[in-house]
Amino acid sequence: MMDNLLQSTLAELTHVQRQAVDWDDGSLLVLAGPGSGKTRVLTCRIARLLDSSRDRRFRILALTFTNKAANEMANRVTALVPGLEGRANIGTFHRFCTQVLQQHGVHVGIRPDFAIYSQAEDRKALLEDALLRDDGQTVSREDVRFLPLIDHLKGRLIRPEEAEERLVATNGYMEPGRAARVYRLYEQELRRMGALDFNSLILEAHRLFTTFPAIARQYQKSYPYWLVDEFQDTNGAQYALLRSMAVGGFREVFAVADDDQTIFEWNGANVRRIGELVEEFSCAVLQLPTNFRCPPVIVEAANRLVMYNSRRVVRKQPATAAGNASSPSMLDGIEYREFGADCEETAGIADEIGREDSETRSGTAVLARNHTLLNAMQNAFKERAIPAELTSRRDDFVSPQMRWFVASLKQIQRPLDRRNLAVLVESFNGFAGPLLDWETLVSRSETDGITGLSVWTDTVRNAEISSAESELVDLIANLAAGSIKLQTAIEQVLAHFENEDPDDNLKEDLSAWRRIAGEIRDTRIHASLDEFLQELDLRSKEPIPSPGAVSLTSIHGAKGREFDTVYLIGMAEEVLPSWQSIRKGSATLEEERRGCFVAITRTRRRLILSRAHRYRGYRKDPSRFLEEMGCMGDHAPDGTMQRVG
Repeated sequence: MMDNLLQSTLAELTHVQRQAVDWDDGSLLVLAGPGSGKTRVLTCRIARLLDSSRDRRFRILALTFTNKAANEMANRVTALVPGLEGRANIGTFHRFCTQVLQQHGVHVGIRPDFAIYSQAEDRKALLEDALLRDDGQTVSREDVRFLPLIDHLKGRLIRPEEAEERLVATNGYMEPGRAARVYRLYEQELRRMGALDFNSLILEAHRLFTTFPAIARQYQKSYPYWLVDEFQDTNGAQYALLRSMAVGGFREVFAVADDDQTIFEWNGANVRRIGELVEEFSCAVLQLPTNFRCPPVIVEAANRLVMYNSRRVVRKQPATAAGNASSPSMLDGIEYREFGADCEETAGIADEIGREDSETRSGTAVLARNHTLLNAMQNAFKERAIPAELTSRRDDFVSPQMRWFVASLKQIQRPLDRRNLAVLVESFNGFAGPLLDWETLVSRSETDGITGLSVWTDTVRNAEISSAESELVDLIANLAAGSIKLQTAIEQVLAHFENEDPDDNLKEDLSAWRRIAGEIRDTRIHASLDEFLQELDLRSKEPIPSPGAVSLTSIHGAKGREFDTVYLIGMAEEVLPSWQSIRKGSATLEEERRGCFVAITRTRRRLILSRAHRYRGYRKDPSRFLEEMGCMGDHAPDGTMQRVG
């Protein structure tokens, strides 16, 4: 029987949203612009499928691009159909591939408890070890320079044995044979360590499905319905993964996309990929035309802006605003600020936001095309003691305490990992006092035939450390010996750090840990250590935002978010659009325009556009996007433009 919340939520959908939720006839592409209710459509569709099949055992696969989006979807599904959420596998592409390889990776030589190397410095160190280990003397330590090329090859699903031929064919790379050998050595070292890097997850899952199509068919039976959020962001490898899973003509793909929000072409996304999906999966197409988020004047400006792009879905209609233009929530719109120099722009915006109360500031975001402007903006807020947080992906913890703790857990799981032992030793040195040398510990470990962690615990116990730090060492030793449970050890270590008057970095790391641990707990209630570490490596380590703080984020980082008030600064030629995009030409300019489109549609109420006459001392013209939006000249809405300075 349908739950009351699900029933009432379905009743609130528009006619076209309900069409999408009830779709049951093959693949469907839903064109969903900003604020069109795509997350509601996705979660209602999952809930409706689960509710109508309570006596069945199949599962639903929903893929998205951020853990934040996945968690939001999972929480909504739980609320709509409590008790059935376990049949919905909602997560990122990389998390799904991790699950696939845990279960079936042995078929391609991958251990279920593989580690994930997600940080550039770890992968660089691993490649250096591989180069030093090579006894053929055909490579040198300087060949670590090939690591970005290895990442590029993996992102295109090119394996080491194919690399040389493909590099020769491109006719754009020096020393293809040497690069291919370095790639092989790197992969051999990963396997020796029982690890995969981040780019290997999709590469190896794709290899698994293409080598063993029976496994792909097994997933089709287990997951007869697939949903893909933000399909326009898929890169070539992710799309190839979907195709490899759909072997044999699988046609139950429900994709939500907006070509006007394709802003990750630099990462392999392609505005034409939506058309490829429609053709290859025989998709019907449905558009959600109503923007429920933005005031009408902003919807109109966004429509005007994207009309200048030629690479768009032909059948797509302009968005319409849901609200009545005369209603109080829609009276706000677009404002304009003009300054003499970039320093005056950041100071002026900071002063303006500083006059707002804490509640208003917490719903305010400052967006910019580049981090130079955002850093200057952050400094301006700091000078005025206005709380502001620069939002960006953080792949590692920053405090020595949490770096040590994570390294300790990894050392238990990967006792032969010399580089991780270095992180463990040096981070503990950073907050506990003794200056131990990790290379000496490695030598002793290899000579005595005992693990690096055992050598470290024995050595540090004989050093002069406080009783509190000694308790930390004992906790890790007991966890390694199996005499204490993982959750108990985690709780006691965190309690120790929280009671030690943590500095700002440790406070932020503890906040991030609590968020991540909660997310992992929601998806894997009884995660083993290797599963916990795999999940930890897949997740960003930024802390929970502080209440009352202004959000500072790049245009790319703002994707998928919304705010009451948005300031978009740097609206000048060679800033937005960037100098590089202007130089490269129309295709890159179109992506910049889509970035501007994404930025202005993040707001629920007010949009403030600003520019300076000079950036870094160089005079800049107003951004062409201002005129294209109708925010300058005859098309500017009356009463919305203001010049400052």
